[in-house]
Amino acid sequence: MKILIAASEAFPFAKTGGLADVVGALSQVFSRAEGVEVALFLPKYRNIGGGAFSLKAVGGNFLIPMSGRVETATMSQVQWGRVSVYFIENRKYFDRPGMYRANFGDYEDNDERFIFFSRAVLEGAKFIGFKPDVIHCHDWQTGLVSAYLKTIYRIDSFFSKTATVFTINNIAYQGMFPKETLLKAGFPWADFTPDKLEFYGGMNFMKAGLVFSDILTTVSPTYAGEIQFKPDFGKGLEGVLRSRSVDLFGVLNGIDEEIWDPATDAFLERGYDIKSFQRGKAAAKIALQRELGFDENKDMLLAGVVSRLEQQKGLDILCKAMPEYLGKIQFAVLGAGDPGLSEAFANLAKAEPKKIFFETGFHDSLAHRIYAASDIFIMPSRFEPCGLSQMIAMRYGALPVVTRTGGLKDTVNYNGEPKDSNGFAINNADEGELKSVLGHIISLYGWRENWDIMVRNAMKTDFSWTRSAQEYLKLFNIAYQKKQL
Repeated sequence: MKILIAASEAFPFAKTGGLADVVGALSQVFSRAEGVEVALFLPKYRNIGGGAFSLKAVGGNFLIPMSGRVETATMSQVQWGRVSVYFIENRKYFDRPGMYRANFGDYEDNDERFIFFSRAVLEGAKFIGFKPDVIHCHDWQTGLVSAYLKTIYRIDSFFSKTATVFTINNIAYQGMFPKETLLKAGFPWADFTPDKLEFYGGMNFMKAGLVFSDILTTVSPTYAGEIQFKPDFGKGLEGVLRSRSVDLFGVLNGIDEEIWDPATDAFLERGYDIKSFQRGKAAAKIALQRELGFDENKDMLLAGVVSRLEQQKGLDILCKAMPEYLGKIQFAVLGAGDPGLSEAFANLAKAEPKKIFFETGFHDSLAHRIYAASDIFIMPSRFEPCGLSQMIAMRYGALPVVTRTGGLKDTVNYNGEPKDSNGFAINNADEGELKSVLGHIISLYGWRENWDIMVRNAMKTDFSWTRSAQEYLKLFNIAYQKKQL
């Protein structure tokens, strides 16, 4: 099977968030499957190239129709393991300081930039002779790829057997533009209807992907239901999603188990696994307590947070709850985002430096040490499409404290019985509920036999990308067979 993956970012080439991690990991895991050939298409942003990756120009160029004119595309390529990575180049659109936005907001021509990229993915595949069985598109930036295949390219024999799978990583970002964008993209007004490209008088790139793709996926089974039936989650697209419910699947993301492995983690003083976590985590805790200026006590409950600081993550309720537990829990918080929330955490840490630590920004080595040292990992999100932090925490034996939403509900089991639980959960991002579960955690922490049962449950949970990739490959086969009918 030939798989073309189209995305606006992929680690290690370009990254602003979790989308890059997902695309990069899936590309590699797909390529290791028997009989699979993978081509990954990305925009050539300013800072791509150099370092460990030396790009090689693909000779020649090709033209992309753009609103009554043409723009020129060139390509460069690098071999990344078994994945062939192709970069779509056009300095006008991609040679900029940021990927999607400058200091003062989104680029005004983001519609043109990703019209160009979507069309160039298809023309680029033809240019290099890569005839895909499946094109796997991610988020609004590639939503038009499927729309083009079903409209302008529907009689193009090169793609006559090509199926499309569209993945929603976060439906909150949809790519909404004025109706005139339709003409920039080359679609006729006949396609500007509620059942196709029109969305409240404008054009929505995410909707285009949802309407025209053969199979739809999102990043957890629970989130797949939430975005169909809860307006706060579907963000206006719940009706479209319900109309495609038979074609919508939730596939849980995974984590890189080589990067996130407490047994081999170079950032830890002492590695550990499921058999040696008691000594390993105790050593990690003492080391972090010393580093952060906390009182050194392996029996003191340590709570970790590694997160973006924003309303979605529910950390405002943690900020309000923390003062009540300062004699019983130490808190290590690493994150950046909302200035008000950053200031609130900073003030708490300044007032209680031996009990609360706050560092703004993101520091990879410190994140690893927080995961390893923590007994619990607090993540009371108001919504969470999938979430990776709770998976990483469990791999390191830190029991997650989450809200029952999205991927958090699908990964964290908590029913009051330690033998059946791998973390803790509340029903809503509510200060009272969080305080209640923290009180329960403090009591349970003294029963180390039961606590260790939960830690083992957490550490043995399978969050490998291999499991996720197998589900995707099954769906690719379904989409391909569907296309052949």
